[in-house]
Amino acid sequence: MFVMVNFARHLKIDPEKALRAANRKFRLRFEEVEKELALNGKTPIQSSLTEMDILWNKVKKRENNR
Repeated sequence: MFVMVNFARHLKIDPEKALRAANRKFRLRFEEVEKELALNGKTPIQSSLTEMDILWNKVKKRENNR
């Protein structure tokens, strides 16, 4: 972790801001996966990792098309 922080600083990136942005992006994507699952009457616990991975990629693709 320390290496990544120093590397970010070397690239003139604020490591804390970068981590917060990455966490926010993950949280928003996962919330979208949960919504997709709910449309099928499921929760993450009731779903396989493969199923959630497929939905994750669907959400990611939708983001990239915006």
